[in-house]
Amino acid sequence: MAAQPIEETMKAAILEKIPGAAVQVGAGSGGGHFTVQVVSPVFEGKSMLESQRLVLGAIAHLMKGDGAPVHAIDSLKTRTS
Repeated sequence: MAAQPIEETMKAAILEKIPGAAVQVGAGSGGGHFTVQVVSPVFEGKSMLESQRLVLGAIAHLMKGDGAPVHAIDSLKTRTS
């Protein structure tokens, strides 16, 4: 069985924290860099920083350690609709 692409792993981790969200994860500027866009009503009433922390918290485990598959998020957009 082939390993799941890291984009799919990131998407699953975000959906685990924010069920029902529309999540797009794409390639960023190269090697371990990604772009993320999340649309969910859960962001209603939250500041941009609070919303982004929620998303980054969901993928933090993928960004820890020397061999982490995710090195950076080049672009992170959150919105309610």
